[in-house]
Amino acid sequence: MEHFWENIMVITAARYSVVVLCTVVFLAVFELVTSYKNWKEIKNGNFSVAMATGGKLFGIATIFRYSIEHNDTILQSIGWGAFGFILLLFGYFIFEFLTPTIRVDEEIGKGNLAVGFISMMISIGLAFVIGASIL
Repeated sequence: MEHFWENIMVITAARYSVVVLCTVVFLAVFELVTSYKNWKEIKNGNFSVAMATGGKLFGIATIFRYSIEHNDTILQSIGWGAFGFILLLFGYFIFEFLTPTIRVDEEIGKGNLAVGFISMMISIGLAFVIGASIL
């Protein structure tokens, strides 16, 4: 049984499962902090919400990519991934704060493609910075 847990395919499946579960939880948190309902808006064709959500998904995946690369255990990867997510979430709030003339959340919900695109790029950019900082 000991060799079972050392098999690279088992380790990969375990890490994959954990990252998928964390991604679902983290997206639920983003759903709570936005004024719109992500999946309802995406279903209705709101491309701005789709871009912003896609950026968040890519950001979470990128953070976990670095977390897995630099940590030996699944628990360490989860810890760094969660910490990276908190930083990514904080970045979302900073974006809203630093643009007082634009209500980012509201504009994305209304379908403003420019704001959705910038939100996506901020999530992606921050994810690379956060990921590069993970040890």
